[in-house]
Order: sequence, then C-alpha cells, then structure tokens
Amino acid sequence: MNKHGQLADFLQARRGLLRPEGVGLRTYGERRRVPGLRREELAMLAGISAPYYARLEQGQSHNASREVLEALATALRLDEAERAHLHELARAPKRGKAASRPRPERVTPAVSALLAAVEGTPAIVLGRRTDVLAWNAQGHALFAGHFDRDSPAEPGRRPNMAKLVFLDAHTRDLYTDWPAKARAVVGNLRITAGRYPEDPLLAGLIGELTMHSPEFAAMWADHRIQACDVADYEMRHPTVGTLTVTQQTLQSPQGNGPVVVIATAAPGSPSATALRLLAHATGPSEAARPRSDAASRPS
Repeated sequence: MNKHGQLADFLQARRGLLRPEGVGLRTYGERRRVPGLRREELAMLAGISAPYYARLEQGQSHNASREVLEALATALRLDEAERAHLHELARAPKRGKAASRPRPERVTPAVSALLAAVEGTPAIVLGRRTDVLAWNAQGHALFAGHFDRDSPAEPGRRPNMAKLVFLDAHTRDLYTDWPAKARAVVGNLRITAGRYPEDPLLAGLIGELTMHSPEFAAMWADHRIQACDVADYEMRHPTVGTLTVTQQTLQSPQGNGPVVVIATAAPGSPSATALRLLAHATGPSEAARPRSDAASRPS
C-alpha cells in the first residue's frame, strides 16, 4: 500500500459513484462507456484543469493544495469523514528510513483500569488492525464467547475482529444486519490504511481478507469510508437471545493507540435486561478480572 496509490484509487472509485444527472450535468442522450462521471466532468465541477485532475487520479501529482482537495471533496460530495480521509491520502509521506516492522501492541495500565471500572458492561480493546488486545468477561461473552477467554494474552492467538466478522460463522450469525456491520469494519479499515500505508501487517490482513472473502473484496474495492464511533446493532446472542446494543468506540485524541469498544443498551429495555443476564452468567469473580497481555506486565 502507498498513499498516492490509495489517493488515485479513491478518486477514481468515488468519481464512478456519481451520475451526471445527480450533479446537474446534461448528457444529451449520448451513450457512455461507464455510468460515473468522466474525468473532465469532475474537473469542471471542481474548478480545476482536466489534465491536472488526470495526473492526480493517475498518482502522478503529489502536491495538491488544500484548496484543490476541498474543491474535489465538494465535487465528489464527500462527507466529513471522507473529506478527512482525502486529505490524509494526499498528505506527503514523511521522508526518512524505510518503515520498520511495527512494534507489538499492548494494553496500558490505564486501559486495564478502565476495563475493570466498567465491570458489568461488555468492553473489548482493539489494536490498530482490529486485533483483540484485551476484554472483560462480558465483552468476551458478548462478542466471542466461543473463543478461549485467555486468547488475547498471547499475540499469536489473539482474535481479530475483522476476520471474525468476515470469516467466522458464529460472528456472522451474531449480527442481524451483518452487511451493516461488515461495511463499518471495512470503512474503519480504510481510514486506518490511509493513516498507516506502510504497515506490512495491516497490508497482510487486508490481503488475507481479500483472498478469503469475496464480500470483503467487493466492499474494499468501492473505497467507502465509514468512521463508526457510535452505532446500534441488533445481535442474536446464543445465551441471552436477541438484543440491541449501542457500540461506542473510545480512543485517544491523537487517534494513534488502541481503542476501547463498549456495548450498552437503553436503560429499562429488554436489551438492558439481557446484558445484566450476560453479566450474571459470567460471574462476579470473572468480571473483575479483565484479561490482556498487560494484565501482569508493568508499563
């Protein structure tokens, strides 16, 4: 992966999603080889020259100004998250030595304390590539009870939530609207790939998912961006039945560390009752003992 290649692919994919009639362009009935806008049409809408836009889309121009990017974002009708992604892809990569292999991700004592503080509420800690770095008892029971509770403690055995969503039958059945969850996973991975284009482990994950899941490959190819910090999902849990939870993703302001995903339900709702039953089923002694690779390792 590289940023300029991603920028070219993103522009081309998003241009292909627009229709001339949808942006007020007349086609006069001519036959078009592709349904999306032509390069020159998008350039006209953005107020830039067609040759310059062509160089951007071909990955040959690496110095687009903020004003040009904003004009393109408006022409492409990007939302806030998509605009931020466009600017991230266009940012010049830092010069220096070749990227080294990423350091293993670990849970800080502060995050471990947070897991203990939300005892009774399902919570999991995810790394940059959606590896499960830690979970409390309820998080384990809600999201992946069919896995060994201790698996996040060993990097080689950690479940990966993106793989679970696309390749694991239990997780697929867990979500009533599986396509919505799948799109959220892909959208977030797109954002991460834009931030860390030189991450070989991330590239390997995307390659593995592309090879083994045609659905992932199709979703990845359309370059949709989806920053899912808060989302509601109906889940069909094998122990407590159907419930609707709000999954909230908490991360540092810098956005460069592990995230904590917490699942809650509306107070007094049947789903809240189901979560209480799940907490009761895990047992108070387990709930107070979040598992992670940092559980016994000082920072």
